Amino acid sequence: MLSPPATTEPDLLSQVQGPAPAYNGIGDYVIVIAGTAYSQIKMSVHEHKRHARTNLKVGVITASDTRTLDTDESGRLIRILFEGAGHQICYYEILPDDREKLSAAIVENLPNVDAIVVNGGTGISARDNSTEVVKSLIDKELDGFGEIFRMLSFQQIGSAAIMSRAIAGVRNGKLVIALPGSPDACKLAMDQLIIPEIGHIVSLLGK
Repeated sequence: MLSPPATTEPDLLSQVQGPAPAYNGIGDYVIVIAGTAYSQIKMSVHEHKRHARTNLKVGVITASDTRTLDTDESGRLIRILFEGAGHQICYYEILPDDREKLSAAIVENLPNVDAIVVNGGTGISARDNSTEVVKSLIDKELDGFGEIFRMLSFQQIGSAAIMSRAIAGVRNGKLVIALPGSPDACKLAMDQLIIPEIGHIVSLLGK
C-alpha cells in the first residue's frame, strides 16, 4: 500500500504574497466557525451586561470573635468598594463565629437586600463556620466563584489557597457570598469577581 505524500504546514506569509493558495476546506471551516462562536459568545456576554443592575442594596456581615467597629478592616473595605461602585450598604453587622447567629442574620436580612457578603469564617479551624452556614441556606451554588477565587488566590499566595473555602450561591433569588476574613482576600474577590459581576447576577436573578 502506498503511503500518502508528506505534507507541510503552509507558510502564511507566502500565502498572502504568492499565488492564490489551495483552499483548505476543513481547516478554514474550523477557523471560521471557532471565530464566529467566540465572537457570538463575546457579544452575548456584552449584551447581558448591558442590562446589569446598578445601585444595588447590599448587606455586609463580618464573622469574627475578635473584631470591632474600629478594627474591622475587611468589613470597611468591602463597604467602601461597594459604595465606590454605586451600590448602597443597607445592612452591616459584626457577629461572632456562631452558626446559629450567622444563619439567623442572613435569613432575616436577605429579603431586604439584593445580596449579602460575609467575610471571615471560611478557613479550616474549628470556629470557621461561614461556608457551612451559607451552603446550608442556598438553593443553588455558584461553583465557579470558589474555583476562580482559589485560582486567583493561588497566583498571589501559592499553595495556601487550598485552605480557602470561599463560596457563593443563591437563596430565594438573592445572592449570598462568603469570603475569607483577610483584607487582601476581600479586595481580590471584590475587584476581580464581585464588583464586575454582581449587577449582572442580580439582573438574571430578577427574571
